[in-house]
Amino acid sequence: MSLAFNHRHLYYFWVVAKEGSMSRAAERLDMAVQTVSTQVRELERDLGCQLLKPAGRGLALTEAGQVALQQAEQIFQLSQALPEVVLATAQTPAVRLAVGIADGLPKLAVRRLLQPVLDVPNLRLLCDDGEMADLLADLVLHKLDVVLTDHPAPTNGQLKVHSHSLGSSDIGWYGSANWWQVAHKRFPASLQQVPLLLPTTHSVVRGQLDRWLSQHGLRPRVVGEIEDSALLETFGSTDLGVFPAALAAEEELLQRSHVQLIGACEGVQQHYYAISTERKVMHPLVQQMLVRM
Repeated sequence: MSLAFNHRHLYYFWVVAKEGSMSRAAERLDMAVQTVSTQVRELERDLGCQLLKPAGRGLALTEAGQVALQQAEQIFQLSQALPEVVLATAQTPAVRLAVGIADGLPKLAVRRLLQPVLDVPNLRLLCDDGEMADLLADLVLHKLDVVLTDHPAPTNGQLKVHSHSLGSSDIGWYGSANWWQVAHKRFPASLQQVPLLLPTTHSVVRGQLDRWLSQHGLRPRVVGEIEDSALLETFGSTDLGVFPAALAAEEELLQRSHVQLIGACEGVQQHYYAISTERKVMHPLVQQMLVRM
């Protein structure tokens, strides 16, 4: 069987199968019956099987022919739709934004940071999360338009990138209804009586949390250290322990995970940055994020 069978032969077969006879297919194609018959035989030779068989005064599909017709239907439906799809794409080109998301940045914050551009018509948003060093390398190679992170880019004379502040949010302690009942009345001393979930030391905010606990004379029982903020939220919503998150996310956390704010960590803040290769950002969507923050 030829892997490069002639699609014109397939088209002639498709018409014959739809019309039910060589003569009607030849009339529709405005071709000689012999020419159409020859084209169909060429397709059968390429595929290595019979597709049509005599049936009364017309033709019927063999079992292989039925499969071939199903495939031909899909091929030619797509072919007919191709010009319209291509034209629509050309007339409404997508607005592309490739974003790198640093591992340490809480996933709860990502949607809020991107919110200023999410309603842009024809947006094509590409997100890649990973280690900061890898993301900055992709940024410099122009594989990414911007990197979102919770700390400024490191100072490096060879790495020409610039950090732009996207604001900050105070941090609070959240918990399920059960832990809220225990902890909210005598907060923050009550944290000594409940299990805590903390981000790992990979997170910038972890050092601030440790200092805050120490300043309040607290040595709570830490039952988990979790790097991924989405997992931190998930475990916190299932009664595993009380966990820290941005106060700006309070409404979203209540609606999504049914956890409640126990109290605020005064003096502890999560900072957000957009890192670009330009001091003066030129990408219109990145500009929009910076202006609206």
